[in-house]
Amino acid sequence: MNLDVRHLGRIAYADAHALQEALIAERLADVDGVPDRLLLLEHEPVVTVGRSPRSEQRAELERVLAGTDCLVVEVERGGEATWHGPGQLVAYPIVHLAPGERDLHAYLRKLEDVVIATVGALGVEGRREPGKTGVWVTHAGRPRKVASIGIAVRRWVTWHGVSLNVDNQLDHFQRFHPCGFDHDVMTTLAEVAPEPPTLAQVTEAFEACFRDQFGRR
Repeated sequence: MNLDVRHLGRIAYADAHALQEALIAERLADVDGVPDRLLLLEHEPVVTVGRSPRSEQRAELERVLAGTDCLVVEVERGGEATWHGPGQLVAYPIVHLAPGERDLHAYLRKLEDVVIATVGALGVEGRREPGKTGVWVTHAGRPRKVASIGIAVRRWVTWHGVSLNVDNQLDHFQRFHPCGFDHDVMTTLAEVAPEPPTLAQVTEAFEACFRDQFGRR
């Protein structure tokens, strides 16, 4: 099955969201003729708030982020609040799940497998933490989160997706409870990799691992 990969560079959240909406509509209109897509990008600073019950409401997030360049946006994905911005790889798969693939828990696990394989290719041991979505590593002797995952599905076409911390600043995470966790739960590949990777290296590894895990050419 073919995969159309688009490298979008740094893009505003609203523009990426509108593009996802357009690609979902196109995929649903012709599920046999339109390929799956994978959007790889960075965002301008934004905190997105998912559908799950939130420890931080939008008004509170806007209060604590006042005076920064960070927007707050409510989105359709599952999960709580998280930050996106420069130095972080964001991946949005627009994938039609075939009848044998229509298990959202299995889809989440497969996305985790992609990230675990990606960081492994860069010399970092990633893993799952029981009962928690995302990918974790050990840093300074404790579990730290390096990637967050939140998805949405429309008639079995996926959108939203994965954010993987590469060499981004972590200060915005300190202002709220990212994904409902403690302020200091997040880390980056730059902190834990034997050699700090570039965003381009991580992007290349992620694309290869995604193709392998999902069986897309």
